Amino acid sequence: MIILHADKHSHLIYTMMQKIVITAVLACILGVSQPDVSFGQVAKNITNAGYKLVWADEFNKNGTPDTTNWKFENGFQRNHELQWYQAENANCKNGLLVIEVKKTNIKNPNYIAGSTNWKTNREFITYTSSSLNTEHKRSWKYGRFEMRARIPVDAGLWPAFWTLGIDKPWPSNGEIDIMEYYDHKILANIACGTARPYKAKWYSKTVPLDSLGANWSKQFHTWRMDWDENAIALYVDDRLLNKVELKDLVNQDGSNFNPFMQPHYVLLNMALGGDNGGEPTSATQFPAKYEIDYVRVYQKK
Repeated sequence: MIILHADKHSHLIYTMMQKIVITAVLACILGVSQPDVSFGQVAKNITNAGYKLVWADEFNKNGTPDTTNWKFENGFQRNHELQWYQAENANCKNGLLVIEVKKTNIKNPNYIAGSTNWKTNREFITYTSSSLNTEHKRSWKYGRFEMRARIPVDAGLWPAFWTLGIDKPWPSNGEIDIMEYYDHKILANIACGTARPYKAKWYSKTVPLDSLGANWSKQFHTWRMDWDENAIALYVDDRLLNKVELKDLVNQDGSNFNPFMQPHYVLLNMALGGDNGGEPTSATQFPAKYEIDYVRVYQKK
């Protein structure tokens, strides 16, 4: 028997139990494969290694993602990417948050003829997507951060699940790429600042997509970060991808500031092209869907 006390943690567990029931019912009624959510696994994650669930979004309510948790980026943002970010490309349905990259052909409202700025010299927006984050809404110092998702892997696509520190400009605020995919590889990255402004020191590990099996990208997978006062460890499906000790992550600008000894907020986005994503090809299918089953944060009891 499981006894749930009437507190915020019980509410989160109850929400996850709701999702499990809804998922099972949908699978039976629709006869389709739904994300595999196990309450036994949820309970295991809550108690494993002394963690407790402190926040989660299960994306159970259809429509716009919960604005008490998330805010949206707008426009062209970074890395010379092809997509224009807008809230309309992120929607919750059947227990999933779906971020879509779509083809379009609309006027860039920020277009300036003759501009040398990549954000304003494009007359037309040819792709749209979404990027949402918990900045100024939710942030955490240390813990287990977990996401279950199915990612698209066609040429040019660049889905990510990552965090940024709340203080200092990038990269001195610290960046953790718990999940990043582009150019036929899964990446697990951690970055801090260097002596040069806006120049990052990267600790990166990659896994070739081809090494994971032919049907890997068709399935849901679980990405996890375990972060404490000693180290950051990044996993996919319990496989350790990258681990870096915090003592090695102090910014190299003489400030002695460690960006991983401060709270971080969560970002979810799917980019296209740009500095790392590569060009989409005729085989890249649109709309491309990044399907997120849940995002959960645990902390030590």
